[in-house]
Amino acid sequence: MKTEGHVFGPVPSRRLGRSLGINNIPPKICSYSCVYCQLGRTLRMEAERRAFYEPEEIVRAVRARAGELRDRGEKVDHLTFVPDGEPTLDANLGREIAALKDFGIPIAVISNASLIFREEMREELSRADWVSLKVDAAREATWERTNRPHKTLSLEGIRKGILEFASEFSGTLATETMLVSGLNDAPEELSDVAEFLSQVKPDIAYISIPTRPPAEPWVKSPSEKALTMAYAIFSERLPRVELLIGYEGDEFAATGDAVTDILSITAVHPMREDVLKRLLVRDGADWSIVARLLGDGKLVELQYRGHRFYLRRLPSPRG
Repeated sequence: MKTEGHVFGPVPSRRLGRSLGINNIPPKICSYSCVYCQLGRTLRMEAERRAFYEPEEIVRAVRARAGELRDRGEKVDHLTFVPDGEPTLDANLGREIAALKDFGIPIAVISNASLIFREEMREELSRADWVSLKVDAAREATWERTNRPHKTLSLEGIRKGILEFASEFSGTLATETMLVSGLNDAPEELSDVAEFLSQVKPDIAYISIPTRPPAEPWVKSPSEKALTMAYAIFSERLPRVELLIGYEGDEFAATGDAVTDILSITAVHPMREDVLKRLLVRDGADWSIVARLLGDGKLVELQYRGHRFYLRRLPSPRG
């Protein structure tokens, strides 16, 4: 549901709990035209910030929707700038974040990081409580093929800006890497991204895949094997890595329900065989549960570096 076209949700999110979305950009104005974008091709490529709406208009819409939810006793965990374009193109973003702080709800911004080379952009983003930055590639040619950036943008400048922001930001910093089969999921590509992220030191690094119809029909999700390899490569360099594959997992501790535990955990973390066996013991279950899930096609068994891994089967893109 949207309020005055600027607010939607709240939407359940493993990353942000119950997230009330804020749409501060008209569709679809962006500095990228990513091949996998679920919103389709970018209608208008822009890389210069400008005002799209009056900040008071955004704040008024959030206040109205938040009030409705409060009156119904519904909780909101984050106010999230996640529009139909790139939120940092909004020249009023800093003012909007400052005004929304009065609501007493943590503020999140999900950005493609394309404008973070600008000092004023880093300063405005630093006012948020939770920021996600896109890092799909560390090599320029791959970045250009995957994200199809505005011609004025520079990957080197963006990388420097991300590192500077990470060194100064006191909130929670997440990164997100969208993998496309045959484009940026090769081991050498993944190693380069992981090496860069090890310098960024995000609180959490997400690996995601296309789960909705992409901008380009040739875009395909990576295989389960490639996804497990990506997880392993990232985990070697980063303390916390999670998958975003279209399923919002539940609790990650043993609950006594082995099927629920296995499917929720393997949707987020590929599990090594020895770890999975320990979970079964805690749940009072045996390997027959895993065999059944494999037989039903709900779980996939993979080999990587001499170990067996188990991953929840990837969802098919939705039409």
